[in-house]
Amino acid sequence: MVADIHAGEPTRRDFLYVATGSLAAVGAAAAIWPLIDQMNPDASVLALASIEVDISNIPVGQETTFKWRGKPVFVRHRTEKEIAEAEAVDVSTLKDPETDDQRVIAGPSGELERQWLVVIGICTHLGCVPLSYKGEYDGYFCPCHGSVYDTSGRIRKGPAPLNLELPPYEFVSDTKIKIG
Repeated sequence: MVADIHAGEPTRRDFLYVATGSLAAVGAAAAIWPLIDQMNPDASVLALASIEVDISNIPVGQETTFKWRGKPVFVRHRTEKEIAEAEAVDVSTLKDPETDDQRVIAGPSGELERQWLVVIGICTHLGCVPLSYKGEYDGYFCPCHGSVYDTSGRIRKGPAPLNLELPPYEFVSDTKIKIG
């Protein structure tokens, strides 16, 4: 005896299969969504993702420290002497060769803002916070193991392998920068 299969009208049973399958798919998505959503950063992390910094009140020759993503960020208003010393360095003598121009960005006018140095204030050796305006080059000095950075945040002496890290930043106006 051979079974006779007809492709006729959908039956009530067909509707129940589709409805049950759809309900199961919606239920599975509803159960999985909280597991996926919990991987997103919380509001406190998103709030620190970028900060705007008013640089108008930092006098020439001074530096201010800001906290960004739990890290200290040094914003330094360099003097003409500091800029000249940083530009005069023979890049081939550096452990991590970068020119001073590679360590600063263009401002709203499109020209490099050499007077502003923005670096993450964490030593690249073991993660200590270096002291500003210290060391042989009047840049940064990490007292833990003796790493010395110049006025451009470039490693000059000591065990640190890399220059101080540059955070992503941009000039929002002549008096504000956005970090992050």
